[in-house]
Amino acid sequence: MAVRRHLIATSPRTVWDVLADGSRCADRLVGASSSEPVRGQWPRVKAAIRYEVRLGPVRLPGETVVRHCEWGETLELEARAGALGTVRIAVELRPWGEECLVIVDEHPLRGAGGRMRNPVLEALMRVRRRAALAGLAELCEAEAAAWERRRPLGQVVAREPGPNGTRV
Repeated sequence: MAVRRHLIATSPRTVWDVLADGSRCADRLVGASSSEPVRGQWPRVKAAIRYEVRLGPVRLPGETVVRHCEWGETLELEARAGALGTVRIAVELRPWGEECLVIVDEHPLRGAGGRMRNPVLEALMRVRRRAALAGLAELCEAEAAAWERRRPLGQVVAREPGPNGTRV
């Protein structure tokens, strides 16, 4: 498949906080109507989230498992889509000034998805990936704006939380 990059107008910490919130998987996944934790503590290795993707009247169950995690920097997932097979999704976060460069590397691992590679499928995956990254950016930027609105007027606080989670 391919590598896609997207610059998000907020800190890597904010992006990580959104990725690390397992209850918001359906918010980030294109076409997902619901998601729920299955096992483990997201995003720790072996943790899993089950979700459902709707394509018109068709409902496709899926599950995503964490395969590798470097807290705040890298998250590698294996997405299972039944007969369609599995896909490796690696998400890397890099500071870019005060913003975050998100790099997503997505490749089929097993099943029909890996065997049916063709230009039409590649184009559809590119569109889905672009939409997913745009959605992630919108979610992260809204999260940062909401935090900014909650901050009392005139109060100067750190952009990033300290080790104990406070922003003073």
